[in-house]
Amino acid sequence: MLFERIVSSGLAHYSYLVGDRNEAVVIDPKRDCEVYIKKASSEGMRIVHILETHRNEDYFVGSMELARRTGAKAWHADSHLDYRYGEAVQPGQRWDVGRLVIEAIPTPGHTPGSMSYLLRDPAGIAWVVFTGDSLFAGDVGRIDLLGREKAPEMAGLLYDSIFKKLLPLGDGVLVCPAHGSGSVCGESIAERLWTTIGLEKIHNPRLKHRSQEEFSADLLKSKPERPPYFSMMEKVNLHCEPVLGALPRPRPLAPNDFERLSKEAQILDTRMELGFGAAHIPGSQFIWLNGLASFAGWFLTYDEPILLVNETNDPCEPFRILMRLGFDNVAGYLAGGMLGWHMSGRMSNAIQTLTVQDLCSLLDRDEALWILDVRSERELESGGRITGAQHIHVTQIPEQKDEVPKDSKIYIFCGSGMRSMIAASYLERHGWRNIAVVLGGIAGWRSQRCPIKK
Repeated sequence: MLFERIVSSGLAHYSYLVGDRNEAVVIDPKRDCEVYIKKASSEGMRIVHILETHRNEDYFVGSMELARRTGAKAWHADSHLDYRYGEAVQPGQRWDVGRLVIEAIPTPGHTPGSMSYLLRDPAGIAWVVFTGDSLFAGDVGRIDLLGREKAPEMAGLLYDSIFKKLLPLGDGVLVCPAHGSGSVCGESIAERLWTTIGLEKIHNPRLKHRSQEEFSADLLKSKPERPPYFSMMEKVNLHCEPVLGALPRPRPLAPNDFERLSKEAQILDTRMELGFGAAHIPGSQFIWLNGLASFAGWFLTYDEPILLVNETNDPCEPFRILMRLGFDNVAGYLAGGMLGWHMSGRMSNAIQTLTVQDLCSLLDRDEALWILDVRSERELESGGRITGAQHIHVTQIPEQKDEVPKDSKIYIFCGSGMRSMIAASYLERHGWRNIAVVLGGIAGWRSQRCPIKK
């Protein structure tokens, strides 16, 4: 028997490979799908079915590519949508996988046609339920994807799905959602790598509301952010075009070629914040590698080529992350990195950095400073607010940049300095010149004049 969860780093996306004897099924596959083929083959199994829990918004689904490479049949949920591939799952539909049985359970709410899949072991015992984005560890799916006007209706559907279909499956049933902590598909997904129906009944705060009215009211208070790239993913995941052949590797570019192409491209620098702050190519957008999946959709566009600058001179990992988000427009990467750029005699920009202790000292000398705090509202509530700071969440900088003055020095603050550098690089790209990034985060704050307000 085979049961494995495959995690897509950065996206906090979970997909699953389940098999018995010589057959296997993949649930919610990612686009770079060779991992499923290799793992199934190593166990002597052939992938025969691909199941989707819903039309995904946050990553490019790999169903069509995996079907092309294995001959497996792709099954999609949300049958009301105009899919160009596979077949629609029917309520109660069953698949035999060796001695295992998988059953489709309609669980609308996150999307109108979301499906969960109940896996029964060889003895017929309900063992695992794959809940997609309906039920997470510590949270439930967002209900805003059809717009705020539809949210009350979707909340009611989700209540029925969870309380009338999923929770009655039994406390011992494993819950395997499509996302873990850090995903944009939930507001407060818990860091429980594995959970059960019983654990969620006890520890999931959303499930404390036993009536539909209370449950819906709680969800309607939430206003999760909707990354702009969601709209693109909703479109491409209806067509799910396969990648023909092996995934292309971005080509190395000498500094002169890189500079020439950059005039009509986006420069993405995935190095760490200190290296970027010390020297970067003018016009670069900073997003560190481990933050790429979370922030690329806010700061990059699909209609311009992307040129990469990265730490190791190996573009594979950033390219894979971008490709999972549908950014197929990577035109190349800087061969030799910033060392090669400087050795070719080309100029670079720098962004000042200072420690949080340095900023506190400046404030305590009664200097009037313009502080931009780019932390989330939840961080402000839990960690405290800096007296006198202006708050714009990092993902809202593109929309609210005009609220930041150009005639003052801007000190940008977050929890560590990483998101501050994202904001600083964006502002620099759009004409701000007097910027400083504060390193250290809220833990090191010691200002007497500007204390933290809890």
